[in-house]
Amino acid sequence: MGRTRDVWLRRFPVGAGAPAGGGAGGELVCFPHAGGSAAYWRPLALALTPAVDVSAVQYPGRLDRLREAPVEDLHRLADLIAEALGPPDGRPRALLGHSMGASLAYEVAVRLARLPGGEPDLLVVSGRRAPAAARWRDRPAPLDDAELVDRVKRLGGTDSAVFDEPELLELVLPALRGDYRALASYEDTAGRPLTCPVVGLAGDGDREATVEEVGAWGEHTSGAFRTHVFPGGHFFLDAHAEEVTELVRGLLPARAG
Repeated sequence: MGRTRDVWLRRFPVGAGAPAGGGAGGELVCFPHAGGSAAYWRPLALALTPAVDVSAVQYPGRLDRLREAPVEDLHRLADLIAEALGPPDGRPRALLGHSMGASLAYEVAVRLARLPGGEPDLLVVSGRRAPAAARWRDRPAPLDDAELVDRVKRLGGTDSAVFDEPELLELVLPALRGDYRALASYEDTAGRPLTCPVVGLAGDGDREATVEEVGAWGEHTSGAFRTHVFPGGHFFLDAHAEEVTELVRGLLPARAG
């Protein structure tokens, strides 16, 4: 199990300062957006470490897993990640995902909830409309690379220099294609399969996931639900990093009690 976790999870900073399975505030597992990598969560991890044991999922097809083919099925990806995580080790555990990562965190939580004592203590979904929302289905996968790049540019969250350098673009395109194909074919696990609290984070100007659509995540748990709204578009997290960090910091000890 340990080796499998090492394949899927990254901690920041590597080496000195990173807790070796400790953290008084429990464990926080973060899931990146489509085309993103574990490194997206580095600022949050540095802010919370060592009080919280923060790790981020590294999907195949990017950075140190560049040679691996992207997984183009969110359910298959959730199966693999849930297997790597396994049940919690006695500490409270929270899952946090942004955009595609929110859907993936949800599916992983559903799978963990099927294990004895495996359900997370908290699920935080950011910038992603709930499956229960009326407009939940993603658009068809972009037909060509130009359309895909244009969409990602409009959303923000990716350094624009990547799209201006052909060699860099060639490296990131396979992961982008795979992620958007996975989103286009995704059918959620319906109903209220969770009992844990769920917190939704939304940008008041996000057209990809409106405040109302994020609010519909409450229909996927029988536990408590609340929404926190921030100014901004789809990547409101970047502009409000300190506020989001403090919010998450406040949520985690509540689950540890």
